[in-house]
Amino acid sequence: MNNNPLKQLETLGQSIWLDYIRRDLIISGGLRHLIEEDGLRGMTSNPSIFEKAIDDCNVYDADIRSMALAGKDAKTIYEALTQHDIRMAADEFRPLYEVTDGRDGYVSLEVNPSLAHDAKGTLEEARRLWTALDRPNIFIKLPATTEGLPVIQQLISEGINVNVTLLFGLPRYRQVAEAYIAGIEARLARGNAVKRVASVASFFISRIDTLVDYLLEKHIAQGGKTADMAKMLRGQVAIASAKMAYQVYKEIFGSDRFKKLAVQDARVQRLLWASTGAKNPDYSDVKYIEALIGPDTVNTAPMETIDAYRNHGEPEARLEQDIKEASQVLEQLSELGISIDKLTGQLEDEGVKKFNKPFDKLMATLAKKQPRQKY
Repeated sequence: MNNNPLKQLETLGQSIWLDYIRRDLIISGGLRHLIEEDGLRGMTSNPSIFEKAIDDCNVYDADIRSMALAGKDAKTIYEALTQHDIRMAADEFRPLYEVTDGRDGYVSLEVNPSLAHDAKGTLEEARRLWTALDRPNIFIKLPATTEGLPVIQQLISEGINVNVTLLFGLPRYRQVAEAYIAGIEARLARGNAVKRVASVASFFISRIDTLVDYLLEKHIAQGGKTADMAKMLRGQVAIASAKMAYQVYKEIFGSDRFKKLAVQDARVQRLLWASTGAKNPDYSDVKYIEALIGPDTVNTAPMETIDAYRNHGEPEARLEQDIKEASQVLEQLSELGISIDKLTGQLEDEGVKKFNKPFDKLMATLAKKQPRQKY
């Protein structure tokens, strides 16, 4: 299996994670197979993934019925189901977590998306989930909203691993990295160890192109001298943003400030490329893996993208190629009157809503699957 492109990513410094979870994947041995044969090194989840898993198969039906008959409400049932799956997956990854000294082998569970703008509620739920899951190789996942920033700092200071999700823009990424470092500093100031405190910053990729391409198509349709520039930028902005984010990462975690923490065993907050399944059928199905391979990064991909990369991926460290061109892409976008900062703010707001909708749908699905009481 040395020729497996997925396994070759590890030699280039990148960890491949799976953006998917379902109970039958775990109990059938499918997850173990991915770990052993494809070099899978972690797993992420979100409300949409769980909604599809619970709605699309009957593997959860017996548990739902049992808890419903015991008088449990939909939210309680949801938490029991998801926490059970997360623990099982974490146990599958635990040997990898130990052999990599806590670098990989993580599974992420997201806080209730309705708390995205509630700092107090997010903090309380993150602490509660961390305690309930009771595994060292867990990430508590919370969005990179303004309200989430102080929560990141506080959780890191308490030694709770955090996956910061729904990151789209460079200014917000700087704030997220600052919150992580401040949390590490606060923890060290209290005399606590930081060696096993971990975090990733999940930078969403394909959604950027989906929105920007829509605006570029308008320029193309109008014709004129801006049409040619718009054509050249189509499908380029997401990767350019990610490449510039990696330059910011190197600057922050190569700074003297962080070096002082590193000698005390602090770990970098790795960049994680999320939303890496190509949504535009005109683009390569491995577009958002191929261009973003580089040291100290993670790529979490859906199963179909994992399968595609195994089949025809061509691993090469491309993340730091064409950095000047990437910067120019963002500058040219501004010349077309498109503000990347404004768009990333819009994507953050939309992202919160997109996670709320499947969560609400899941509550409805659980209610539907519950047996009707007979009187």
